[in-house]
Parts: sequence; C-alpha cells; structure tokens
Amino acid sequence: MRTIVKGKNVDVPESVRQYAERKMRRLERLADESADAVVELSNEQHHSTADSQIAELTLTVDGQTLRSHASGPTYQASLDIVIDRIERQAVDAREKPRGKFRPDQARVRRLAGEEPGDLAEPEVRTSRIVKTKRFAIEPMFEEDALERMEELGHLFFIFVNAESEKVCVLYKRCSGDYGLIEPMIGGEYTPHRDGHRAG
Repeated sequence: MRTIVKGKNVDVPESVRQYAERKMRRLERLADESADAVVELSNEQHHSTADSQIAELTLTVDGQTLRSHASGPTYQASLDIVIDRIERQAVDAREKPRGKFRPDQARVRRLAGEEPGDLAEPEVRTSRIVKTKRFAIEPMFEEDALERMEELGHLFFIFVNAESEKVCVLYKRCSGDYGLIEPMIGGEYTPHRDGHRAG
C-alpha cells in the first residue's frame, strides 16, 4: 500500500509523519500493494484547541474510495480516530456482497425436484412502518453533506441545503455516483443537473 502524508497549508513535523505511516500499517491487511492512501493534515485556527488539529484520510481499495476526517487536540489523536473510521469502512466494504443476486424461488424449487404444488404459497406479508426516527438536521453545502454521508457509510443523507434553504436528500446510485433529490411543493418543476426530470 502506497501512503502519502502531506500538509494543507502547514508543515508536517517528521515525528507526526512517522506516526501516521506507522499507524497506517494497520490497514495493510485490508488492502493490497496497489492500494493508495493519502493523509492530509491541516490546522483550523477558528476551532477550539480541543479540535483544531484535523486529519483527512482517503483510501482507494479495489477501485472503491473510502474517505473520512477527524479533529482533535493533536494530529496524533486525529489520526487515531480517522484511521479507526476508515478501518471500519474497509471491513464493511469487504464483508458486503458485491452483487445483489437473488435466486428465483421457482427455479430453486425445480432444481430441488419439487413441483409447484408441493409447497403452499408463502403468505403475502404486508409491509408497514415499524419504527420512527427523529433527528436534527443542519444547513450545509452539498460537498459537506457528501463528506458527512461517506463518513457515516450511509446510502442516503438528509440535510438542509445552505444555498437553497430547502431539505434535500443525497443518495448513492448503483453506478457509484451520487444523486440529489430536491423536493418541490406543488407543481413547480426544476430540471435536474443532468437534464432529466425528477421521478
């Protein structure tokens, strides 16, 4: 695994660089020699000293890009957090099946030598809402929402667009790209960026 440690408008102390490279070895078991990792360190002056040192990590494994960032009182503390997060993302990515293939039940029955009438038809299950979750949402820009969604490892993310002040839904498409849903009240219609109508 190739690891690059760099600073964003800061000079990275050699001790911090060595610490980052040493901690990154934890991820070698989850990546091969062709994997790339970029650690970017920065300092936010307007933050409190408790979270002014920021570490951002981007890891590309098997064509999949994992990203996360963390802040702390020192670069070492931030690195500990962000590497833990990326490690969890990498483990989840390896454990998830690559395809969503689901064998046809009738075909499985035929292969098993069963006739269509041998088994009673399964009871039709009616889907219903079984849980309600309430959470606070805050205004943010689309780029920040995408970063937060990747950090959480979710397939969708709800946020208030800081530019339009509207509630939006960011979601991951099957292609690996992302889509943005911007709900409109009434018959008003806004074209998508790719020129297609919502729906």
